[in-house]
Amino acid sequence: MKNLLKNVVILLSLTSAVLLLGSCSSDEETTVPESTTTEKAGMETEDLTFCCNSDSLPFETLSQAEIDALLLMREEELLARDVYSALYVVYHVPVFNNISKSEQQHSNAILRLLTKYNLEDPALNHQPGVFVNQDLQMLYTSLVAQGEVSRIEAYRVGATIEDLDIKDLMDLMETADNQDIRLVFANLTKGSRNHIRSFSRLMLLSGVTYVPQFISPELYAWIISTPHERGCING
Repeated sequence: MKNLLKNVVILLSLTSAVLLLGSCSSDEETTVPESTTTEKAGMETEDLTFCCNSDSLPFETLSQAEIDALLLMREEELLARDVYSALYVVYHVPVFNNISKSEQQHSNAILRLLTKYNLEDPALNHQPGVFVNQDLQMLYTSLVAQGEVSRIEAYRVGATIEDLDIKDLMDLMETADNQDIRLVFANLTKGSRNHIRSFSRLMLLSGVTYVPQFISPELYAWIISTPHERGCING
């Protein structure tokens, strides 16, 4: 995971440099009818608080891999929230504001597990854009820089974050056997699938196609070809 995050940072830094060289061109490529795209695409979010309520599930012994997974995802979900909040300030597009609120729910769900297992919260007194995990810190800086280039790049950043989230959550679920962790991660993955649908649709309506960087092309094709998912995943 650490090497993956470092590779992502390097890739995004190179991408941002190339994009900045071409940023003097007009912004006509980012023109999208607000009433038919950005507003609707940003509304497909839902409150996952109930879905992620694991209080009724047993207290089970944590492996080190499960501890590491919870610590990583606590900050990774906050990274998504902070990036979207920063990009909303730049573009005032509803999708960033709405999904940033969902990411707060995601991070809160992880926090409940940290509290349940009496683990130290790496995001205690979190300040927007500041992370204990230095790989996430570099990733945040790179993503915001890329997103500030243009609205399309901001949508691409959103899709990239959700792409990475899905990959990480799926991988981490393979190392976790605690029922409560698997329940929360499964519902967070569902939320990330919905988010990448929103960002991908906005890119497509802008004449650009997102190319998955972390999940398989087959999985990505299935996600964007299916409707937004409702309700809770219970197992």
